[in-house]
Amino acid sequence: MPKDLSIKKVLVIGSGPIIIGQAAEFDYSGTQACQALREEGVITVLVNSNPATIMTDKEVADKIYIEPLTIEFLEKVIAEERPDSVIAGMGGQTGLNLAVELHDAGILEKYNVRVIGTSIDAIKEGEDREDFKKLMERIGQPVIESKIVTNLDDGVDFANQIGYPVVVRPAYTLGGSGGGIADDKEELKQILATGLQLSRVGQVLLEKSIKGWKEVEYEVMRDSAGNSITVCNMENIDPVGVHTGDSIVVAPSQTLSDVEYQLLRKASLDIINEVGIIGGCNVQLALHPDSFEYAVIEINPRVSRSSALASKATGYPIAKVSAKLALGFRLDEIQNAVTKKTQACFEPTLDYCVVKIPKWPFDKFRRAKKTLGTKMMATGEVMAIGNNLESALLKAVRSLEIGQYSLYHKKAAIRSLDELKRRVQVPDDERLFDLAEMLRRGYRKDKICKITGMDPFFIDKIDGIVQLEEQLRSSSLDGLDADKLRMLKKKGFSDKAIADFVHCSPIDVYQKRKDLKIQAVFKMVDTCGGEFEAVSPYFYSTYDEFDEVEVSDRRKVLVIGSGPIRIGQGIEFDYCSVHSILALKKAGIETIIANNNPETVSTDFDTADKLYFEPLTEEDVLNIIEKEKPDGVILQFGGQTAIKLASFLDEMQVPILGTKPDQIDEAEDRERFDELMEALDINRPKGKAVWNLDEGLLEAEKLGYPVLVRPSYVLGGQGMEITYDEKQLHRYLVQAFERDHKNPVLIDRYLIGREIEVDAICDGDDVLIPGIMEHLEKAGVHSGDSISIYPPQNISKRIIDQIVSDTSKVAKALKVLGMINIQYIEFEDELFIIEVNPRSSRTVPYISKVTGVPMIELATRAMLGEKLVDMDYGTGLYKEADLVAIKVPVFSTQKLPDVEVSLGPEMRSTGEVLGIGKTVEEALYKGFVASGMGVIKEKGTIMATIKPYDQEAFLPIAKEYAKLGFKFVATEGTANLLRANGIAVETTRKISEGVPNVLDLIRSGMIQMVINTPTKANDAKREGFMIRRAAIEASVPVLTSLDTAKGMMKIIAAELDESKMAIYNMGE
Repeated sequence: MPKDLSIKKVLVIGSGPIIIGQAAEFDYSGTQACQALREEGVITVLVNSNPATIMTDKEVADKIYIEPLTIEFLEKVIAEERPDSVIAGMGGQTGLNLAVELHDAGILEKYNVRVIGTSIDAIKEGEDREDFKKLMERIGQPVIESKIVTNLDDGVDFANQIGYPVVVRPAYTLGGSGGGIADDKEELKQILATGLQLSRVGQVLLEKSIKGWKEVEYEVMRDSAGNSITVCNMENIDPVGVHTGDSIVVAPSQTLSDVEYQLLRKASLDIINEVGIIGGCNVQLALHPDSFEYAVIEINPRVSRSSALASKATGYPIAKVSAKLALGFRLDEIQNAVTKKTQACFEPTLDYCVVKIPKWPFDKFRRAKKTLGTKMMATGEVMAIGNNLESALLKAVRSLEIGQYSLYHKKAAIRSLDELKRRVQVPDDERLFDLAEMLRRGYRKDKICKITGMDPFFIDKIDGIVQLEEQLRSSSLDGLDADKLRMLKKKGFSDKAIADFVHCSPIDVYQKRKDLKIQAVFKMVDTCGGEFEAVSPYFYSTYDEFDEVEVSDRRKVLVIGSGPIRIGQGIEFDYCSVHSILALKKAGIETIIANNNPETVSTDFDTADKLYFEPLTEEDVLNIIEKEKPDGVILQFGGQTAIKLASFLDEMQVPILGTKPDQIDEAEDRERFDELMEALDINRPKGKAVWNLDEGLLEAEKLGYPVLVRPSYVLGGQGMEITYDEKQLHRYLVQAFERDHKNPVLIDRYLIGREIEVDAICDGDDVLIPGIMEHLEKAGVHSGDSISIYPPQNISKRIIDQIVSDTSKVAKALKVLGMINIQYIEFEDELFIIEVNPRSSRTVPYISKVTGVPMIELATRAMLGEKLVDMDYGTGLYKEADLVAIKVPVFSTQKLPDVEVSLGPEMRSTGEVLGIGKTVEEALYKGFVASGMGVIKEKGTIMATIKPYDQEAFLPIAKEYAKLGFKFVATEGTANLLRANGIAVETTRKISEGVPNVLDLIRSGMIQMVINTPTKANDAKREGFMIRRAAIEASVPVLTSLDTAKGMMKIIAAELDESKMAIYNMGE
């Protein structure tokens, strides 16, 4: 059946901000879908609240609405644009849930919009636990014994019937939110209570635990004529019990016999035929390790995280094909865009091995509970390709950027065998290294299989790597002959790992390899196992004989990507990398990208002319450079991952485009930067770099408390803290020097003023500032976590002029070519510079969108030697936009047990949304709604616990809230303060004062909002910490900054009518 010609205009619902459980993979799928629809001449209308992604760029869709993802705002877009169809499966769980809500609310019917692709009935059948169970019984597919419960008592009764452990899965939640495995009645009650509250329909599925079975996934496609294929099957190295997003995954599956493979493949295809899927679908199955018994765990009737992985692993563009199938095409009518010779109905064949390892945020949350279970905790992932499992695994390990180049882990090496044994039974982020350490000490392999539930095949492979590592340890570099060295390289050993074991430097290993002519060659990912000639320029490195790369003699540039998504380095940098490639292509230059993140647009097979899927380490990047010999390498769009390579590439005499490594160092090195500021006569907070504890305490005494302390060379404010007295500083410095004794700690006087941020482009002579952003929160909240307002509302003309002049001075003095980001503080009418980053920053996409200045394109052209005066956007400060745009951060702290919620100098948000309006109130209202915090409608009760330092500032805000009709509840100190100032307040007990106390009140549902300014963040034993956690877990908004509380108060006072709010098309 060819294309359905009645489809002229399609609404694509995006997935919103990046949160744990829903990261960049939906950007990639949404972007691909929009491209596929436009190729077929269909008008696309995109709604997404996320400004950081390339998906909300005018290059991607015809009409773009950066609006809150709620059915109220979606109805406004439908009413304005009148699309004839909506596609639901491209925006992750968010997009799917919204499509179902629009259907159930009668909005689709009202405007005559139909759902294309998988129908709403099919979505419900796949998503609703009860319907899915009935469906499986109907077609004779085995499911796990389970029951839907809607209250605690039924849950406890059913658990007694089937026996513990019991798995808890709430319906319609994302990344397993609110779920878990309960080992006893008490644990069940706790998990079930959260699950019932978080489920959109108040349903929770309880099922018998099949922990220890193999978990296998099939990525399948089906068209409207009923043709179906398997794109890829994947196997989790971790058995059932760990969420697939937190598992190490390998494709294709390694341990299934042909009988098992065909059995599960047939089951997957039977299911999607019965459900009536049109497009991509992910089927998760569990297989008993010792028999042919299996069970269907669940299906995702949409493009999922696994689809992104399957797509990148096979080179089969799942989202693109799904979008075309939604238009009515059959699989045999769609050309495979990779081979250009076969149709989309050919099943991909892999002649290589792919490994995915999750990237967890535990380096940011050192006190988090790291146990992995059915609730996803990873923020991103890396993927590596090798022609054997060992090389793919070792490449993936070094792609994670956790300082690991082999399976030898310093922490694991000092643990006792009993501790290792205990640790590997409860999976966490270091399990792979603990397991390797047990093998290193000769622990029996069959016993390890028994306690971990892993397949003997994987334990064997890991053991093989460990044995080679141990042989290396007892040899020297001279003792390695050509055969031995080649064998190690084939198994994925990096020069750095070899050097660490034989005690020499990586450069010595590199030299020896060169002398012996052992060099990396590159293979093509061709999706059809070499049966057809492929034209995909998509490569991975091996140490085989033949190289499949054809090097052209065109002018070419290599762009280094930003690696896995993590807190502090998100999708924004991928946005920058992709835009840089587009600008280079426009200039007629051949583009090459190196990256290892399967979720992103930069690693799409058709973004750059050539894609190298490799770890972003010195050795791996150098291999690509030696192969391609590019005319230049661009580092400034890949965040800290790429910037870290600057001095190494400089030593290797690789031409770097843009700001030179020496200038980057001048901005990052404390003393050099101070000298520069002195020379330019620019204010900055007093402070210095200290090398030990005593020096630090002495310096802080000179500066006066509070002081801001942080390690040098950081991203995302990692390890930053504000310390208010000597005791706090002492604790911080002791820990900091233990972690890293080679680098100094920076101590600054902490100025409590207004923070202002600027992104600018410099061509060496002139500077262009597209816009100035003002932060709602006072300095001291990391810029990535603060609410950011454009255009600025409270900054005087004098200060703005000074910002323009200082930005220009700094950019020229640092000889910046391309992007620069500067953060200022306005304190007592004076301007201070607090930080300069000579690279693109996370605010670039948002400012590009609201000002209409294509910043990355201009920066890339400047690097190629063009001048700003010739680029049509002028120089100096660009004209202000008519609309107000406010960026509001989004946090995923609910997903991470025992993690701090309060704002501070260390970044904690995983994503962001944008509110756009004609006034600050309207924009902030939309920002709060889009971020999920919402705006409090009914005048209820506020719980306030305010630290002494903030009490004076809190009073006027409290008075305004009281005027608006809110009531207060507070613990004794804050209650006395409010009472003394004529504000009515009810006193509640502290946690330590018995029950009912603050926590009971929060959990009772009687509190609308908590305002809590922490005296000491990150301390799980403190009362404030427990209050904040209880509120987050009970879905009560928590404001830990008075500025945010004031912003919320202004919106409530403005009494905005959502039904009268306008929406804005940003694609014009």
